[in-house]
Amino acid sequence: MVAASNPLAAEAGLEILKQGGNAVDAAIAVSGALTDSDADSSGTVYFAVADGERNMVSYIQSNYMGFGSGLVVPGAGISLQNRGHTFSLDPARANCLKPGKKTYHTIIPGFLTKGGQAVGPFVAMGGFMQPQGHLQFITNSIDYNMNPQAALDVPRWQWIKGKTVKVEQNFPDFLVSGLARRGHNVQVENSPVSFGRGQSIWRHPETGVLVGATESRADGTVAAW
Repeated sequence: MVAASNPLAAEAGLEILKQGGNAVDAAIAVSGALTDSDADSSGTVYFAVADGERNMVSYIQSNYMGFGSGLVVPGAGISLQNRGHTFSLDPARANCLKPGKKTYHTIIPGFLTKGGQAVGPFVAMGGFMQPQGHLQFITNSIDYNMNPQAALDVPRWQWIKGKTVKVEQNFPDFLVSGLARRGHNVQVENSPVSFGRGQSIWRHPETGVLVGATESRADGTVAAW
């Protein structure tokens, strides 16, 4: 199977396979057909997992910059991520490289607890939208008592800088007008791509029933068995 965000790139990979090439050849063809922006926009995957004993995991893997660091685990075929690229060598910067330090990045798998008990894993991954998406999802869940799917589906906003805020096309007009009256530069985006991609599993505190939710803005799914 060949999967890519760009249909022309996927077709390039399929053509290589039809000609007798292997998976590596197909991957190279897909990469070559993608533009730089296409390649940079992919490479992150998230899993929210729960088992029958109600053990739960919130997990993100993101190679970053295409094939990540370019290093592969021998015998495993797993490419290593390249998030260290965001370190700075400027001593005056908060993100300056130092021994034992983790770089500032947006790999933030979320997990909610209440009273010392697990509620469940969640995420709204997508670059610097991620912490903003987390805030909106948790606010919708706790303050507005929405179920996980409803909390994900609510139209989102994204602070860019200063008083510039981007909102989704279906964001309520009265809120857009209210922000504009307060001096904000509100930009309505036609595409939902920059507003994050979320997944979640909530555990009911009394019944233990698990409720899964997946992002309508992406190609995730809820799988139960």
